[in-house]
Amino acid sequence: MINTTQVSFFTLTGYFDTGHVTNLCFFVILALYFFIVGSNVLLIVVICVNRSLHEPMYMFLCSLFMNELYGSTGLFPSLLVQILSDVHTVSTGICFLQVFCVHIYGAVEYLNLAIMSYDRYLAICCPLQYNTHMTSKKIAILIAATWFYPCFAMAPLLYLTSRLQLCGNTIYKVYCDTHSVVKLACSDTTVINLYGLLATFSMIFGALLFILYTYMKILLVCFSGSDQTRQKAISTCTPHLASILNFSFGASFEILQSRFNMKNVPNMLRIFLSLYFLTCQPLFNPVMYGLKMTKIRNICKSLITNIK
Repeated sequence: MINTTQVSFFTLTGYFDTGHVTNLCFFVILALYFFIVGSNVLLIVVICVNRSLHEPMYMFLCSLFMNELYGSTGLFPSLLVQILSDVHTVSTGICFLQVFCVHIYGAVEYLNLAIMSYDRYLAICCPLQYNTHMTSKKIAILIAATWFYPCFAMAPLLYLTSRLQLCGNTIYKVYCDTHSVVKLACSDTTVINLYGLLATFSMIFGALLFILYTYMKILLVCFSGSDQTRQKAISTCTPHLASILNFSFGASFEILQSRFNMKNVPNMLRIFLSLYFLTCQPLFNPVMYGLKMTKIRNICKSLITNIK
């Protein structure tokens, strides 16, 4: 048996020979990455610079866009390097760094969406107490918690994974994740699996249950309220709900793929769906919120007009 101190690299077998279209694939993915960075940075700057957007909802959106930058940066540079490489290997250190980035991204995304649903719940169900409950201090605490708690929870999992005794170094994906490394272990992985399930439930499923609870409350108010209340709820909750559904679709397949045997699923489809939550969400959110949020859309339009 060999342990991780003796494994200097992992082999990623999810890649395949793209032949004459290698350069095309590289430039398409590079263009996607530039669009993700450009659109998310633009919206972050717009929110930070304009004082009219210094409201709780936009502060939480700013945190969400920061996470899109963080998650895509954890994937795209490695993806671009691997596309141009003949041998698809990654060093142990880079692999574990990517594991950390990918898992933190997923957890922060769900927690961000959860606090955004809490913000919508207060705005729609408790409008008179909104400013009392959603103070600047509370906003800062909520945003800090969405980032620090996943890091705190991930540190023990990463440490336990790095200490495993491994019998191989082949990962059947295009990027590294915890469960792919754990599958290579020769030693007992019960503790890691239990801790992983606990961390997943406390963050992802906990966030989803909280989101479900807040939207049940919002729906009750909408059905019993006026047309104006219903219209406000629809306009502010639609992009949020679309973001939750989009991310949950990609994350669900990723969790299923890591826990179950997916060899019967075509390789191309597996690759696409495993990359979905790391690529489509960073593309989807800035476009959705940029188009749907009236204040952001108007400020972006005025910026483009001034540039012209």
